[in-house]
Amino acid sequence: MIKYINYTILLLFTICLLIACSGTKSVSLSADKDAIAKVLRDQEKAWSAGNIEAFMEGYWKDEQLTFIGRSGVSYSWATTLSNYKKNYPDKEAMGILSFNIIELRPITNGAYYMIGKYTLKRAEDEPSGFFSLVWEKKNEKWVITSDHTSG
Repeated sequence: MIKYINYTILLLFTICLLIACSGTKSVSLSADKDAIAKVLRDQEKAWSAGNIEAFMEGYWKDEQLTFIGRSGVSYSWATTLSNYKKNYPDKEAMGILSFNIIELRPITNGAYYMIGKYTLKRAEDEPSGFFSLVWEKKNEKWVITSDHTSG
């Protein structure tokens, strides 16, 4: 009888522990998603204000940053910044940026995959397209490590 009670207590303890851990993971996922969405919103604001340098704060400042766009594959934060400046030389060309997150899901602990849509509202047109991003936590900060944008 005592053996049965010990197993029951152990089983209940294990179930409680699993429930507690799953709740923590859910809170952590929610916090990660909120933090990533905030970076994206900060990028919208910076771009729409004509500040490409502040927009680039959402990217990994590293030679391994990968960007895939209409010109093909490029690497590094500096190259990505240079390409943005070349393709969007002034605030008029930049327009007002908005993002729509379609999907954001964890890949591994510390990495997320995002699918979304962007829209630029400019005086003469309103280009839009889709993107997929890999987000990683680097030095306690969520940054884009890979960007594939089409449009």
